[in-house]
Amino acid sequence: MCGIVGYAGHRDALPRLASGLSNLEYRGYDSAGVALREGDDVTVYKTVGEVSELRASLPESSEATVGIGHTRWSTHGEPTDTNAHPHTDCTGDVAVVHNGIIDNYDALKEDLEATGHTFASQTDTEVVPHLVEDELADGASAKEAFAAVVERLEGSFALAMVVGDSEEIFLARQDSPLCVGHGDDETFVGSDVTAFLEYAREVTYLENGDVAVVTPDGVTVEHDGEPVERGVEQIEWEADAAEKGGYDHYMLKEIHEQPQALRQTLSGRVDEMQGTVDLDLELPEEYLRSLEEIQIVACGTSYHAGLYAAKLLEEHADVRVTVHVASEYEFKGGRDPWRTLVVAVTQSGETAETLGALRDAARTGARTLAVTNTVGSSVTRTADETLYIRAGPEIGVAATKTFVSQVATLALFAVHVGRQRDALSATEASEILGDVRGLPGAVQQALDADAGVRAVAEEYADSEAFFFIGRRLGHPVALEGALKLKEISYDHAEGFPAGELKHGPLALVTDQTPVLAVLTEGARPDATLNSVKEAESRGAPVIGCHSAGHGEKFIDAAFDIPDLGEMEPLVANVYMQLFAYHVANLKGRAIDKPRNLAKSVTVE
Repeated sequence: MCGIVGYAGHRDALPRLASGLSNLEYRGYDSAGVALREGDDVTVYKTVGEVSELRASLPESSEATVGIGHTRWSTHGEPTDTNAHPHTDCTGDVAVVHNGIIDNYDALKEDLEATGHTFASQTDTEVVPHLVEDELADGASAKEAFAAVVERLEGSFALAMVVGDSEEIFLARQDSPLCVGHGDDETFVGSDVTAFLEYAREVTYLENGDVAVVTPDGVTVEHDGEPVERGVEQIEWEADAAEKGGYDHYMLKEIHEQPQALRQTLSGRVDEMQGTVDLDLELPEEYLRSLEEIQIVACGTSYHAGLYAAKLLEEHADVRVTVHVASEYEFKGGRDPWRTLVVAVTQSGETAETLGALRDAARTGARTLAVTNTVGSSVTRTADETLYIRAGPEIGVAATKTFVSQVATLALFAVHVGRQRDALSATEASEILGDVRGLPGAVQQALDADAGVRAVAEEYADSEAFFFIGRRLGHPVALEGALKLKEISYDHAEGFPAGELKHGPLALVTDQTPVLAVLTEGARPDATLNSVKEAESRGAPVIGCHSAGHGEKFIDAAFDIPDLGEMEPLVANVYMQLFAYHVANLKGRAIDKPRNLAKSVTVE
């Protein structure tokens, strides 16, 4: 995700900001920049590309003792110098950096343009300095102006601002992390402690709704306009661990980022009361009504997300859906290309086989849609339309948070298509959207049970093989669970429909082959339970991810899942990710960079 740094002190701010940006490179980014308060002026340096390229454009030193910096991962607007942060107002006296998404930026921007403001970028962030400019023009202090603007923002954000005539940094947090480091007569700002760990080991974490002012002497915080005290904590871990936010591996960090990734995926898109979604797609209602088939093409984890989505689309949008491994895809003759939508699902947007399949489909005249995590990637330039999952960058090779975000995004798409085709009532859509909106909290519940998952992993880590089973929506989750385990632990793992257990794989089942079963709503738990009993009768231990009333007494180890309808199997997937992680960690595997694998497969 994007990274924020800040410095207020009595020393040269520039090297400290540059160091902080370098420390945040692990988060993933496509551009970087800094804003320095020099005298009563604000000077901005920013560029697309790596922090090293920004460093090359910076002066060797500066008289500035206050400044902010940012590494940007694009969400609104492609990676360009202009879209890079910081962003300024019309006067250039206000500079802002921002993590997150401002949901109501369109309306705010329209109002600002109507009163004469000129915008340079495509970002949602740029509305903030212009709004502050107006407040300052009306006589507000910088602090008053900033607080008033924050009140008008909707969405998720971590904001840092500097103003030419102030020696302070102004901060606000809502659903995006932000912290303050306390040094010796100097104060630091970071989206996480990595940004300043080499300079400060005492940290204050801001909470949702906080508005703060940073000076060299420390930080003052207000919440709902009233002063509040936020404690100071001591950072215990070393710098190399802090680069992963205190986690041992990026993969574990990204597993724990899933609630926030889901919030970003859903932000500004769901109207649960009306049973509608806004995906910013130009797919006419007439076209969606005419659809005879949706073809999903993908590889690996994205293929499993496609399998999950296919079942939702067929049931709720009343359209035939086929899912294809991209390397095996052929657009078959005899179908009307105009009545076929080809959906390419790819986290990186650069997967070679998926791009090839998409180009083949486009040559037939079929309309194409990309579902991806990466702004400006090749798939976005190839497809007719793009739907972003907005999960934030993923560093670990094994996909985790992108899988759940892909499925959540495609679930919204299924509701949208179903409503357009009159296959789904507003009441039915509201129920589905309610379940999707409940995902962040349910996933957090699974994450909170991590100690129990680790204990189960310790018990079964030395098993000969692992089998993952599920039905309906549990089937793609079983496939994904097995993929995660084999990717990072190098153990033999298979996933298949639960009913197939007795058609061959049962010959492999012993007391040394644990069976991990999805026993939730949306996964035909009662039928799956028959397969569980077959495995147990051969001595196999059973690890069950179950919702209330589904087979607890037949399970050797149970992971509880809250009531969430068709989204329950996705929560089971989180338990399987944690299980795979702990098994691999116990074996000492290179979890973030498993052998022979790459994050983005750009060759066929």
